[in-house]
Amino acid sequence: MKFAHLADCHLGGWREPKLQELGIKTFKKVIDLCLNEYVGFVLISGDLFDTALPNIELLKETAHELSRLKENDIPVYIIPGSHDFSPSGKTMLDVLEKAGLLENVSKLKDNKLEFTVDRTGTKITGLLGKKGSLDRENYESLDKTNLEKETGFKIFMFHTTLNEFKPKEMENVPGQTLALLPKNFDYYAGGHVHFVFETEKENYGKIVYPGPLFPNNFLELEKLKQGGFYLVEYKDKKLTTKYIPLEIVKTDSYYFDADDKTPEQLENEIKKIKDTKDKIILVRIEGILKNGKPSDINFKEILNFKDSYIVLKNTAKLGTKEQEEIEIKQGSIEEIENSLIKELKLDNELVTKIIEALNIEKTEGEKVNDFEERIINDMKKVMKI
Repeated sequence: MKFAHLADCHLGGWREPKLQELGIKTFKKVIDLCLNEYVGFVLISGDLFDTALPNIELLKETAHELSRLKENDIPVYIIPGSHDFSPSGKTMLDVLEKAGLLENVSKLKDNKLEFTVDRTGTKITGLLGKKGSLDRENYESLDKTNLEKETGFKIFMFHTTLNEFKPKEMENVPGQTLALLPKNFDYYAGGHVHFVFETEKENYGKIVYPGPLFPNNFLELEKLKQGGFYLVEYKDKKLTTKYIPLEIVKTDSYYFDADDKTPEQLENEIKKIKDTKDKIILVRIEGILKNGKPSDINFKEILNFKDSYIVLKNTAKLGTKEQEEIEIKQGSIEEIENSLIKELKLDNELVTKIIEALNIEKTEGEKVNDFEERIINDMKKVMKI
């Protein structure tokens, strides 16, 4: 028996039309691979869409791809994620389920979950994901007795961060502890966190995060380059997993340090970028310019790689020296920050904590509203309010 495990498709998540299209193309490719591999069923561990109510054209394209699985008698089992879950109860997943294109296995009633039994005999259940870790109360109140006692090959689907396994850059992202998940399952199909990870724990079986099907923001494209999914096979009572990367378009990323450089010097460095044909080109520029300002850099001209698939730039941490009474010494960003603190006679510890709280980036799978709320909460802790 073989099945596919994917998560965090975030279809419709990109604003750029070309990258939205690439998201759909990646989804189409995973359907092709599932058909070629003759999988018995497909698991989607949340966030099929980037919003609970995607536009009609996106819905039509998604339904068309899912119908290819239905035509080949391959069922799709899903749980809502923090993006496609809606507190109002209105979600396009219900429309797709009513059309027979997928089945929501998160069937929670009176703090108990029901199993969905696949024709292979596999027993599947799971809990939906909610924004801001609001699904925690579902985990805490869940009656696990029937789940843990059930015999046979079992899969538990979840869409949340597990604190035991999150990387350092996600240490401030709220999550659940592994102990809140029911024990004695063979496979735990995770979603929500956008990194690829698998492990095996006693009493819990194989725990897998497949990462995003396609990167959903600039930082993810830098780190991951592409998305992917897992093919899982259960044969002779042995479970084997294989991560399948999905590269539709190659991604190249470039980093430029602007410290103590003029706009002209930066332009000359960026112009050295070559071999851009049919690629996603990422350009990140950080630092403090020697003189001039970021708007003096002619990005429209120097990033005009007409043969590329698309060019994205990130200048969020590109700054300039202001002509003020305070003299700022040349050096790294950290040195400049320390110089300012000293000149203004500020509370060094407090200002440092404020800078750290503000100097964070949106993490994988995190919605803008959740990101802003996290910054506000961190600032409240720092300011002790």
